[in-house]
Amino acid sequence: MLWLVIALTLFIIQILTILVGEFRRPAKAMAWLFILFLIPVIGFVMYYFLAKEYTQRKKVKRNGLRLVNDIRHLGKKQHSADFQPEEDRLKGWRHEPRLFSLLNNIPGALITIHNEVRVLTDATAAYPAILAAMEQAKGHIHFEFYTIRNDGIGRQFHELLIRKAQEGVKVRCIFDGIGSYQLDGKFVQELKRAGCEVYFFLPAVIAFFDKRMNYRNHRKIVVIDGVRGFLGGINIGDEYLGANPKLGYWRDTHLELEGDAVYSLQYTFLTDWMFVSGKRLADSEFYPEHDCIGRKPVQIISSGPDAHWDAVLEMFFASITAAKRRIYITTPYFIPDPSITMGLKTAAISGVDVRIIFPQKADSRIVNYASRSYLEELMQAGVRFYAYQKGFIHAKVILIDDLLASVGTANMDMRSFYNNFELNAVLFDKETIHRLETDFILDLKESREVKLEAFEKRSRWQKGKEVIARLLSPLF
Repeated sequence: MLWLVIALTLFIIQILTILVGEFRRPAKAMAWLFILFLIPVIGFVMYYFLAKEYTQRKKVKRNGLRLVNDIRHLGKKQHSADFQPEEDRLKGWRHEPRLFSLLNNIPGALITIHNEVRVLTDATAAYPAILAAMEQAKGHIHFEFYTIRNDGIGRQFHELLIRKAQEGVKVRCIFDGIGSYQLDGKFVQELKRAGCEVYFFLPAVIAFFDKRMNYRNHRKIVVIDGVRGFLGGINIGDEYLGANPKLGYWRDTHLELEGDAVYSLQYTFLTDWMFVSGKRLADSEFYPEHDCIGRKPVQIISSGPDAHWDAVLEMFFASITAAKRRIYITTPYFIPDPSITMGLKTAAISGVDVRIIFPQKADSRIVNYASRSYLEELMQAGVRFYAYQKGFIHAKVILIDDLLASVGTANMDMRSFYNNFELNAVLFDKETIHRLETDFILDLKESREVKLEAFEKRSRWQKGKEVIARLLSPLF
């Protein structure tokens, strides 16, 4: 009997440890408790290595703002003044002082006005634009992706990076340690031999023993000479060109930026660079004067588990609650936290046209089940869902009335809100918003609406899989 008492005591201690550690996020606590009951002891070991709060790490607390203080000064010095809602071209913001105030007060996310924005719909548009910009580089190329593959398109970028480095251009690359774990050593060594600097963000082994396996750098950034930049949902791989036999056509959205907003991209890259390399790159050459005459307001919002704000989540929630006419969302993964769920339900019940496009074909079965577990309650409130039929839709776009649009790396899921390092652009000009609206309408035509009556008739087996996936969803 003694061994039973000891085992029970240890099990209770494990439960209490999870409850105390995750008391701020009940959904995450429930997910880990579910795993603990399924696989006792092993579940707790998994929790110990995977679930440690990133901001609790002493290394992060010690290095946090100190590491980026110098480049922050340069970045702010080069930015234009914040726009004001009194400007005639932004007169719609006069009626949204709370939303404007929230956006304008997100730390480190200045709203700039001297920009040009180009929407790149899918990789067939994005890759040539990025390669052409890299070809013109004279001083530096900053290249950061969650995933890069040693395949056809990956080798095109590989060859160009090598050639530019041999020409004397400073090439700096960051790849995520998990997202690019399949990248072979030869690919990387060839870059380094040519003079490229390459670092991996939290490689798997280091992340495991440092208890940060669950925190990934999901950003996609390219900065050319500090004056042209790219961000969005597209990584580097042939599947983004439709080469995946299971998923087929890959629909995505990327942005090309010129102007002051590029300074924010540069600032984010240099912050990540200091983290992975320990090197401070703080010089005016990274924030050169530009000749962009565009007047499109842009805000770059970075978020991650090292920040005190869940900035992307705050932006999404505030925008959703401010909507009066329409909320259009495109996302490959739909696992909203309770605040987003309530915001969408309240908006729909209030008469706002809420439409969400998600993939019919999924690259993750368990995530697809978790996403579908939210559909019924939201459809009952009036939210309309559309399953994309043409292939796999990976775009991360949100449109709020004619006020703003957001394009970036963050999915509408809890991993993007809390665990990943993400980067989104908030766009305010009508031209870009209408262009993204046009893309959304075209995607609707390639989608089939999910009807509540039919969805409610799905099997108990299907519902059971959704329940289990939803319980585990805070960990995805």
